Amino acid sequence: QVQLVESGGGSVQAGGSLRLSCAASEYTYSRYCMGWFRQAPGKEREVVATIVIGGTNYADSVKGRFTISQDNDRNTMNLQMNSLKPEDTAMYYCAAASDWRCTGRWWFPSSYEYWGQGTQVTVSS
Repeated sequence: QVQLVESGGGSVQAGGSLRLSCAASEYTYSRYCMGWFRQAPGKEREVVATIVIGGTNYADSVKGRFTISQDNDRNTMNLQMNSLKPEDTAMYYCAAASDWRCTGRWWFPSSYEYWGQGTQVTVSS
């Protein structure tokens, strides 16, 4: 069973930066899809950024401010978040998928079978 563990969340003022990391218990980030999602209270979980067969995708709301990456050992995925806004406040989750069909549905949380426990990001104005 693959385990994903997020770290790096916290509280920051608007305009600040945070870097989230997701460590996998084993070689997970191998072929298909991995990414970051977020969920604010009362809202549905939404995609933030993904790596799909090596290519990156971003939600329109974070383009130009967030950068997703993976370390060379391929067991760690990162999300650099700059110019944070209060509307970025949410619980952030990392996720990974081993089914190739995620490549055509990478924005759907249901396409991912492995999830971390989440890390809270709070941005104050």
